[in-house]
Amino acid sequence: MLGLFPSPTLTRYLARLFAGRIVGALLMLVLVLQMLDLLGESAKILAHPGNGQGQVWHYVTLRTPQIIQFALPISVLLGTMATFFPLNQNSEIIAMRAAGLSAHQILAPMLVTALVVAGISFTFNERIVTRATATLKAWQNVGYGSIPREEGVRGSVFVADGQNILFAQTVTGEGTAQHMAGVTWYVRDAAGMTVTMTNAPSASYATPGWRLEGPVVFTVASAATQPQTSMVVGRGISPRQVEMSQVNADGLNILALDRAISALKASGRRTAELEGKWWHKISKPLSAVLMPLLGAVAAFGLARSGQLLVRAVIGCMLGFAYFVADNMGLAMGNFGAYPPLVAAWAPFFLFLAIGETVLIRTEE
Repeated sequence: MLGLFPSPTLTRYLARLFAGRIVGALLMLVLVLQMLDLLGESAKILAHPGNGQGQVWHYVTLRTPQIIQFALPISVLLGTMATFFPLNQNSEIIAMRAAGLSAHQILAPMLVTALVVAGISFTFNERIVTRATATLKAWQNVGYGSIPREEGVRGSVFVADGQNILFAQTVTGEGTAQHMAGVTWYVRDAAGMTVTMTNAPSASYATPGWRLEGPVVFTVASAATQPQTSMVVGRGISPRQVEMSQVNADGLNILALDRAISALKASGRRTAELEGKWWHKISKPLSAVLMPLLGAVAAFGLARSGQLLVRAVIGCMLGFAYFVADNMGLAMGNFGAYPPLVAAWAPFFLFLAIGETVLIRTEE
């Protein structure tokens, strides 16, 4: 096992150099992407009455984890290039090869570092990104209005009760303890036309049905409004239906998403898209392990060819080609063209084979 790695000193040197380049690339990407994102969203946040600098900073705290999740695999790719380019340019790779090290031995410390990064990425996504995504989506659904701070917030929930529809801007809690905010109850005729529309600031489960607090009933035919103290609507809508009405895979951790998929399957609903995203929660962080392998074309057999920059560009192109193939595979899985397992893992194993082939051919 130890023969797979170079000496301990060289292993620490390569791992530390690679990790430093990854952190530097990640900081650069996060700062640039966050500033670009704020250019488009800050006006929308400040357009809501009462919002100010505090809400803008709150948006940053919710958006930054998403940007880190997006940028981390790209940072590993850029860190690979930033590590291999100077090592080859300064003939350090040649010195390692002259000492009897194979290409795989030189790559081993970087692959282990990338595997650690993949583990950190998976944990970060499950513990932080999912919560930030759920809260940010719910906040955006209310037009950056009242900031939902509860965990498990779901936004823009529609549930049908026969011809009628119950809509809530946000839903918090689980089971019978669910609480709705910004509720609208649409009563429709057989032709699907709205007869009355009842607006209420909040609603809670009334066993059965949902009790609207302070509702105002608007009758379409007469254009008249009638305030009421409370009323119960949607007696055929159970808390389970509300929970399953909208499953945001990005806002659920892998265990919660697995439970949601099981519940949807039990109700006979299609789950291929959600299953693909479940597998993608594992395959996406592991993509970091591919980056040193795909970028290895910039490290070996280049110094005497005079095409170091060209091969570095090829390494970057291979890395970005993987991201394109990964997104395409996920999209094809969502359309049902690929099984969920194939959609999530086929690009990974395809580019693993490509990276190994290029590395072996380059070494020869």
